[in-house]
Order: sequence, then structure tokens, then C-alpha cells
Amino acid sequence: MQLYALGLNHHTAPLAIRERVAFQPEKLALALYDLAHAESVREAAILSTCNRTELYFAAEQPQHAADWLARFHHVALNDVSPYLYAYPQRDAIRHVFRVASGLDSMVIGEPQILGQVKDAVRHAEQAGTMGTLLHKLFQNTFAVAKEVRSTTAIGANTVSMAAAAVNLTARIFERVADQHVLFIGAGEMIELCAAHFAGAQPKSMTVANRTEERALALASRFGAQTMRIDQIGDALARFDVVVSCTAAPLPIVGLGMVERAVKVRRHRPIVMVDLAVPRDIEPEVGELDDIFLYTVDDLAQVVDAGMESRQQAVIEAEQIISTRVDGFLHWMSARQTVPAIRALREHAEVLRRTELERAMRLLAKGDDPCKVLEALSHGLANKLLHGPTRYLSQADDEHKAEVGQLVHQLFNLPRQG
Repeated sequence: MQLYALGLNHHTAPLAIRERVAFQPEKLALALYDLAHAESVREAAILSTCNRTELYFAAEQPQHAADWLARFHHVALNDVSPYLYAYPQRDAIRHVFRVASGLDSMVIGEPQILGQVKDAVRHAEQAGTMGTLLHKLFQNTFAVAKEVRSTTAIGANTVSMAAAAVNLTARIFERVADQHVLFIGAGEMIELCAAHFAGAQPKSMTVANRTEERALALASRFGAQTMRIDQIGDALARFDVVVSCTAAPLPIVGLGMVERAVKVRRHRPIVMVDLAVPRDIEPEVGELDDIFLYTVDDLAQVVDAGMESRQQAVIEAEQIISTRVDGFLHWMSARQTVPAIRALREHAEVLRRTELERAMRLLAKGDDPCKVLEALSHGLANKLLHGPTRYLSQADDEHKAEVGQLVHQLFNLPRQG
């Protein structure tokens, strides 16, 4: 059984491709079950974020995973295969360690990805697709991410997507404090955006979400108002900034809705930030003259990642990861010998008990204890050595030297000059 990783991300695929293979949360359980029962796949986990879709799985052969991904999302394999990467064993382990540590993110060192990896593991556990191999892999993954974050400066001065959204808004409007902001959704990303915008003290903030309880909980933290998501169309003209990040499979904000809002606003601009994958705002909205529409890919261009100040931290993190990859591969290699070790110990135990029972019977008959112990030791030694001795004697002439060397190593025998 081998470990594999297959997927695409913001490095390899544009947003238009990424959103076609993104997994909706409500379909993850079905997807995991389907993947784990695909040909040759035994264990599986799926990581799906705005920047990446990745399959981590244990299988005998990996070639069916790409076919499965395309088939599940009803897309042609030829449409996505140019953007896919596939990593076997060592590279797969290194990749997931790097992802969880924030080294493969748009913003190097950002902390959100670790929580997203943990969510992926939780979904796999709930779906029953986490076996021994993946469980151990992700245990090590979280330990590596913790070590990287606690012993290097990889997360120092990280500018998040949320902060970048505020920076973009400040480019269009002279003062964010004069603007009215609408947040669509109430998840972690929107919560981070709300926190950053709250720091700029806009005139008002409003949260629209399908679940009213979550909207109220988020709004109460930042002194924001709430509205139903089906009210957005009528209220859109009131807002200068719209930040959206939901798990909706189809756009929430359409071209016609925005055109009407622009007309009511008499062409006063609106900054729209779409952090969702698939997108919450129809791409055609960005073609309107008075709309400044930014996607997650656009935000990457304005993120001040501070790479120069973190180059040494990246080097240190890569060194940690390389060491931990070697450690995990050693565990995997050792794991392959466990059945043989168990069988050898069980065999020895059977021989020990057999000889011990024979000795106990002889002692019960009154035989000389010294002779009984001598017979016990000889019997046990002969039976334990029967297999190796037979193996040596039956070896082909051309392999006798090799077999002899192997037996020397197994039993740590002294070399004879």
C-alpha cells in the first residue's frame, strides 16, 4: 500500500478551473465514500479550499484517482488533467507537510490552512475513510506544522486575504471609514474580513447569511446589522463594499442585480471581493464600469507576503519538513516488517510452551531436574535453529554466500577469520 496526493491549486490552475472541481461541504461524505470504494483505493481524505482541491489516499495503484475526480464533478478529464499534479509516497508526504505548514499558500505562513486540513481529516474520520496509514500521516502532519510555526518565523508579519481586501478597498475609496460594507456569508473567512474592516471603522457593516443564527452571532461581535440573503438584491445599492464567501454551488450576486444597483447609485463605484470557490459573484459583473471586482487570485497580487524577511524561516521550515519526511518513511518501512515480527514471536512462543510442558511432565515424574533442564535447553535450541539451518543447507550454490551473510546479520554472529 502506497500513499499518494493528487490535485490542483492556485499555482497550477486558474480560478475558472479550480471552481469546477471544488467540493461542496454537503457532498464531502458522499465523495469520500465514493473515492474510498474506487478501484484500488483503501483510505482517502479530501482537502477542498478556495485555493486548492487535493485528494490524499492510500492505494495499490494511483491512476484511477484523476478519472474519479473528473467523473465525480462531471467534467472532461482532458479539461482538468493539464492542471493536475500527482505525488507518490515521499513527495506526497512532503507536500501535505508543506501545505499544513503554510509553505504552499498564496500568503506564505498563513495559519488558516492548518485548520482547513484538520477539517478535511475530521470529515474523513466521520466518513470512515481514515485508515491506519492516513491517520498516522496526518498525526505527523499536525506535529510538523506545529514545529514549523513554533520554531521558525514563518508566520511573522503575515498579511492575510482579509487584510488584503481592506487594502484593495482603500485603493478605491479614500476613506474606508466613510463606506457601508456588506458581508455575504458567516464562515471563518468572513469573520476574519469583518475583524479587519472593523479596525477601519466603516460607517456600517451588515451580515447576510442563509442561517440567521450564525449571522446574528457574527454581527453581534462587531456591532453589525443582519439581513436575509434573499434581501440582497433589493438592498445592494446601499453598500459601497461587498465581501462574499459562501459555500453556495451557484452565484448569489448576478449581473442583473448589480446593474440595477449601479443605476440606483448613479454610477458611484462598488468594491466587490469574491473569496468563494465556486464564485459567489458572476464574473461578468467585473466588466461593469463602476464595479471593482476582485477574486482570490486578484488578492494574491496585492498581498504583501514579506518574502524577503521570511526567506530564512522558509529555509528552516523546509529543513524541518525534510527531516520529518524521512522519519515518516522510516515508520512506513518498519511497519512492513510488523507481520513478520509478530509471526516470528508467535512461532517462538509455541516452541517455548511445548518444551516447557514436556519439562514439567518429566519433573512431575521425578526425573533429575538437571537432566530435564539440559533437555529443555537442547530441545528449544534445536527447534529454533531448525528453520535457519534448513534455509542454509537448501540454498543454491550461487546463493550460499549471500544466504550465509544474511544469517550472520540476522543472528549477529561473530565473523570467523
